[in-house]
Amino acid sequence: MFKKTTFVIFIFLAAGCGSSNSMDAFYNAHKDDSQVTAIRVPQFMLTLLSNISPEMKSLIGNTKDLRYMQFPSATPERTQYLNNQMNSITGNSFIEVFRKNDELKRNVISIREKRNAVKEILIYNNNNVRGSFLYFNGNFDPVKVREMAKNSEFNELPGKLVQDFNMLPPEEVNE
Repeated sequence: MFKKTTFVIFIFLAAGCGSSNSMDAFYNAHKDDSQVTAIRVPQFMLTLLSNISPEMKSLIGNTKDLRYMQFPSATPERTQYLNNQMNSITGNSFIEVFRKNDELKRNVISIREKRNAVKEILIYNNNNVRGSFLYFNGNFDPVKVREMAKNSEFNELPGKLVQDFNMLPPEEVNE
């Protein structure tokens, strides 16, 4: 009886630790923070986004979940905290396609593969003033993903999404 109880407790603890390092946990923990822009694109909008360009159609055509978040990162402590959280999310099961570190500044593109397809793409940027991530979940061509990473096309995506679909907060749209 004691062994079964211990085993069940261990399973719950392991499941709880795993979920704390997920994109869902990060998104939910920070979406209500002050000065945060958080966007989770519904399925009907994914069709609209895929019409921006052939590259976007190739990337977004098989997307099930698309999220974007921009957050303040004004102090070195906050920047380090956010960098550590992203490192814990991508640390075990993601493959880094691109990383550029400049002291606390980060530019990272990570993917999660399953067999012959890329299932998740995470683009994280932090410049010590603002941080952001762009997250895709779906079924993507790994050759296309690596090509886009090599050509720095992922760096332009967050700006295109926000600009093309007017996803700025009301006070920024009117300025």
